[in-house]
Amino acid sequence: MGLTIVVERTTAHKAKPAIDQLSFGKYFTDHMFIMDYDAGKGWHHPRIVPYQPILLDPAAKVFHYGQTVFEGMKAYRTPKGQILMFRPYKNLQRLNRSNARLSIPSLDEGLVMEALRQLIKVDEDWIPAEQGTSLYIRPFVIATQATLGVSPSEQYHFIIILSPVGSYYEEGINPVSIYVESEYVRAVTGGVGNAKTGGNYAAGLKAQQEATDKGYSQVLWLDGVHRKYIEEVGSMNVFFKVGDKVITPALNGSILDGVTRDSVIRLLKHWDIEVEERAISIDELVEAYRSGLLQEAFGTGTAAVISPIGELNWQGDKLTLNEGRTGPVAAKLYDFMTGIQRGAIEDPFGWVVEIK
Repeated sequence: MGLTIVVERTTAHKAKPAIDQLSFGKYFTDHMFIMDYDAGKGWHHPRIVPYQPILLDPAAKVFHYGQTVFEGMKAYRTPKGQILMFRPYKNLQRLNRSNARLSIPSLDEGLVMEALRQLIKVDEDWIPAEQGTSLYIRPFVIATQATLGVSPSEQYHFIIILSPVGSYYEEGINPVSIYVESEYVRAVTGGVGNAKTGGNYAAGLKAQQEATDKGYSQVLWLDGVHRKYIEEVGSMNVFFKVGDKVITPALNGSILDGVTRDSVIRLLKHWDIEVEERAISIDELVEAYRSGLLQEAFGTGTAAVISPIGELNWQGDKLTLNEGRTGPVAAKLYDFMTGIQRGAIEDPFGWVVEIK
């Protein structure tokens, strides 16, 4: 695009949190990236500036019509001091697919990658090095045109913020408990379920709150038409080991095409473990559990990487998996994936990108 990224460094550095205080998405680094869009002009004025509030008109379309998308990525510091990212171009491709679904102008992926590189280098002192920690990266687009009326905005901000994080779940790699939702619906095929947009998550908050009140970490969603086919967990794709196979719901237009999901499928096939991407009903899953074939389940996502599932609650029946312990497939995947991401294990796929 021929755009130059202007860098304005802060003169008021924040105090960095102690490692044992890191949770998920609580602390933010000294700087952020921002770029503007105007109809007829395109994306312009890319810049790195001190982290700061965003000034928006009350009529900005993002507030009224939810025209926004986001991504989630991570940077890792290796024991040798390298800074690595995991499949960043895959995330940027998905960001543009979300843009297309929400009628947001596409972004130049090369420019965004360069913005990421420069922003991470500016704030590289914020990247923690301890096991289980990382620098979480949140790129997002918001519609900023100040006018009411249901139509795509003619103005946008694209912003990237950074956050040093610990484990996504307080339980860490220990198995989580999941409540299978049968009343509320998150998304349907033809909607925006396969786009990473805020409305999908807002639609899940009520069910998540009720599941939390019952003592469960996440909600497992069923499809919005038949109310019986498994789709995904609130913040993760989901996998089940049934007999000698690993089964995951096929992408059907209402399920997010997870980068970690794709990586896990490729890794399992690399290990000669049979993987099926297909529709799987909750009834089939319960039957597999009762017959002893359902051996383990786990979620996959950028935030948690691999999250073993120790219990599923379906209409009051508690299905305890692998005696509530992390299963061998989930454990192997977690160790291998995090090993690749941190540069401790050789990357056989060329997934990691070093930030220099």
